[in-house]
Amino acid sequence: MKTNSKLFISCEEAKYICDKNQYGEASFPEILQLNIRLIYCKITRAYVKRNKKLTETIRNSDVQTISASQKKMMKEELQKQLGK
Repeated sequence: MKTNSKLFISCEEAKYICDKNQYGEASFPEILQLNIRLIYCKITRAYVKRNKKLTETIRNSDVQTISASQKKMMKEELQKQLGK
C-alpha cells in the first residue's frame, strides 16, 4: 500500500525498507524515507530495534550447517531405516 507522498511512507513500507537495509539492499532515497518515518513513528522505531537485535543475534550465533551432500546422505539413511 503506497502513500501519495514520496517522503512519507506507510508502516508496512518502512518495515520492508528496514529489512532491505539490514541486507545492504536499500537505496539512499529509501533510507531517507525510513529515517523520516523513524522520527515520528514509535511502531517503526520498535520494529527497527527488534530487527537490528535479531540480525545481531544471528550474526553472533554459532550456528553450524551441513552441506547438501551430507543432508542427502542423512535423508537416504533415514529412508532406508524406515524401509522405503
